Amino acid sequence: MAQSAERLLMNEFKALSKETWTNIELINENVFEWSVALIVLNPDSLYYGGYFKAKLTFPKNYPYSPPDFKFIRPLYHPNIYPDGRLCISILHPPGDDEMSGESAAERWSPVQRVESVLISILSLLDDPEVSSPANVDAGVMLRNNPDQYKDLVKKDLELSKADIPAGYVMPTHETAFVTKKDDGDFDMSWEDSDAESFGGSESDVEDDEMDSDFEGYDDDDEEESEATPASK
Repeated sequence: MAQSAERLLMNEFKALSKETWTNIELINENVFEWSVALIVLNPDSLYYGGYFKAKLTFPKNYPYSPPDFKFIRPLYHPNIYPDGRLCISILHPPGDDEMSGESAAERWSPVQRVESVLISILSLLDDPEVSSPANVDAGVMLRNNPDQYKDLVKKDLELSKADIPAGYVMPTHETAFVTKKDDGDFDMSWEDSDAESFGGSESDVEDDEMDSDFEGYDDDDEEESEATPASK
C-alpha cells in the first residue's frame, strides 16, 4: 500500500508543481513530507500577496487517510490553532461524526486530492467558521472588532513575505493565469478561464499516470478545481 501511496503522491506533486498559486518541494526527497507555500492571488482577499508556508505530512495508507497540514508561521485566524494546525472538515478522518455533526461528504475521503485540500484552506482564510473556532479569541475579535482583526491579518501577511525564497518571482493577480501562446494564437487570461480567483487547477495529468490502485479514485482535474471547498 505504501508503494501505491508513493506513486499517487508523486503524480500529484508533479501536477501541483505546475501551478502558480502554490510553491511546493519535497522535504529531504521524501514524497510523504512536503514543504508547501500557499500564495493568495485573489486581489479582494485580506491575504492577497501572502506567501504562507506550511508542512504537509502524508500517512503511508494515503489516500485512505488524510494528510496532516500545519502552517510554519501560525496565523491569527478563528480556525487555526496557535501551533499552526487547522480545524477544517476536509482534514478529518472519513465517515460521519455525530459528535461534531460533520457528514462524511464534508470530511476526507479517498477521492480527495492534495489540490482540493489546499484550495479548501485558501477558501478558509477569507471565510472562517466562527461558530466552532480553534482560536476562540480570534473568533470573538472578528465578530466584535473586525478592524482590529484586519490589522492582525495585515501583520501576518507582511511576516509571511519574509519566507519568499531568494530569486523567487511572486505571481500576481494580473500575471498568474496568463498563458502565452505561439505567434498567431491568442492569449488567455484568468478572466477567460474557469480557474478560481485564488488559484484553481491548470494541471492536466494524463489518465494513465493516475491509474488508480483502488476503486473510485477520480482524476477529473477540472471538476476538482471548480469544486466548492468543504465547509469548516
